[in-house]
Amino acid sequence: MRAKEKVKVNVLMVDDQPAKLLTYKAILGELGENLISATSGNEALEILLKNDVAVVVTDVSMPGMDGFELADTIRQHPRFQQMAIIFVSAVCLSDPDRLKGYRSGAVDYISVPVIPEVLRAKVSVFAELHRRALQLEGLNRELRRLSNSLLAAQDDERRRIARDMHDGLGQELTAAKMVLDGFLLQGESADSPKTLAAADASAMIERALQQVRSISHLLHPPLLDEVGLSSAIAWFLEGITKRSGIGTSLDLQPREFPRFSRELETTVFRIVQEALNNVFRHSGARKASVTLSHFAGLLSVTVSDDGKGISSSVAECRPDSIGVGVGGIRQRAKEFGGNLQLENCYPGTRVLVTIPTDNCIHRDLAAPPETQESAAIRQISAPLLTPLTAPATIAPAVSVSVALSHDASNSSPAQFPL
Repeated sequence: MRAKEKVKVNVLMVDDQPAKLLTYKAILGELGENLISATSGNEALEILLKNDVAVVVTDVSMPGMDGFELADTIRQHPRFQQMAIIFVSAVCLSDPDRLKGYRSGAVDYISVPVIPEVLRAKVSVFAELHRRALQLEGLNRELRRLSNSLLAAQDDERRRIARDMHDGLGQELTAAKMVLDGFLLQGESADSPKTLAAADASAMIERALQQVRSISHLLHPPLLDEVGLSSAIAWFLEGITKRSGIGTSLDLQPREFPRFSRELETTVFRIVQEALNNVFRHSGARKASVTLSHFAGLLSVTVSDDGKGISSSVAECRPDSIGVGVGGIRQRAKEFGGNLQLENCYPGTRVLVTIPTDNCIHRDLAAPPETQESAAIRQISAPLLTPLTAPATIAPAVSVSVALSHDASNSSPAQFPL
């Protein structure tokens, strides 16, 4: 079986004397890497901007831009802050010169005459480190791609199951209830065993039908596709409040909240859903707020609560401390180039997700003021999350408070319902 062929990396050699460049090429040719030559600092910078370079081997004493100035310029660019730079000099060999070179960002300082084996060994080490970094970056990209594909498949599966439950199981239960209700209308005595049994069966089917609708809407709320993100989150907050008794509020900035691509709206809804589920399961909070703001091409999602807070390891998103929920939120944000921040608010926790939306906004779908049709959809959907049976010990449901901000500069804290 053939061994996997080594991926070549670029090694840049910089010297104003062509003879020295030929010497470096002869010494480093045995490494089998791509050797690129430059006769000045400016030419070297042009090559760096156009190529991915693993190691720079540069002379110190050059006319115009010398090696120290070249290293300083390279280090100022974010792409090259970790690049390996090796100085070679026959003149600047004093300790202050070496110290200046290391302060400029050099990883090594070699004096002339150059020992070929030493130069090859040093360049080989940094070339191999760069090659492994590229391989790791490729593996991370593949891992992110697979993770994003898994999340997308999960959302598609939720959408499919929700549709099948509503159109399949829901229709079957509706038909069964119609049959039983038809039997009840056939004139049988209201106290007969058959009538009582049919009435009980009809009530059980009605409860099962409500559960199917509730689960279907939680898996994928139709408001998300039909009306938009802001309405779907308002509906979900209302359901959270009814089920848990946690007071909730929603703040939209700006008031006329825009529509985004279906993928982004689904992602943001899942982020809010997971964050609020964590509030319900772990925080012990009595109040929670959600803020959606969109300004200057940046969508910010903030979920805050007044609970017991989180540990420092969770706030730092350490891999051994966060669970699947927080990990899923972070991965969903990364899928769109976003960022996740967790912080304690004393009391409570704040989850902040920022996502750039330059390529995701649908300006022709900007959310208009609520119409009669959308209001009707919301009124029909909201009762589906009402608990079917509520023990006497459960606190009464608290209404959702939706506060729409008119001013982007309004930094007052979110108002929670009493």
